[in-house]
Amino acid sequence: MININDAIIFDFDGTLFQTEKLAIPSFKKTFQQLENDGYHLGNFPSEEKMLSVIGMTLDDIWRNLLPNLPIAAHQRANNYMLHNELEAVKENYGALYPDVVETLMLLKNKGYRLFIASNGVKDYITGISEAFRIDHFFDAIYTAGEFQTETKKDLVNILLENHSINKGFMVGDRHSDVEAGIANKLYVVGCDFGFSSGDELLHANVIIKEFNQLIDIINGQK
Repeated sequence: MININDAIIFDFDGTLFQTEKLAIPSFKKTFQQLENDGYHLGNFPSEEKMLSVIGMTLDDIWRNLLPNLPIAAHQRANNYMLHNELEAVKENYGALYPDVVETLMLLKNKGYRLFIASNGVKDYITGISEAFRIDHFFDAIYTAGEFQTETKKDLVNILLENHSINKGFMVGDRHSDVEAGIANKLYVVGCDFGFSSGDELLHANVIIKEFNQLIDIINGQK
């Protein structure tokens, strides 16, 4: 029997959403806009470098991609990037991973409380969730941009306290997701189809290769 406190917390980029299809063109457009504003970037970061920062907080993203530009340029990049991503969604960029909708629906119908905890900004996460019609599956969406948290583990801790959750799962593709799950005593499901590299998922309780494998994993823990 599912307890009222049972919850599943999802990362967003690289877990629910195939961000690279949206992020790469949006990054490139943002870099060009900064150049047009008079900031000299030199060679634009490589696509590999762009993908490596997905899942980080905005501050960390720009520190990694644009280390030589001032904070004012980073702040301008925030605004450009959000606008570019939301516009790209309208142009049919981006996609959910296979079976995300069906899996979320099944879990919701089983009585689990579903949440998103993302290092992104609120307007980005909610905008894309609404555009791809998955927002109604979630009890709440928590973002670092809204709560001004510096780490995913702090964000997840706030979520757990606010919703009186004492048992659940953390599902994500980056080290920050694994760290957040362990720090908050959650069962960690690592997603090896997102942006993880090296041993980022090493300390997850289990690793899945496809999103729909989550059903069997969660059923097996009941």
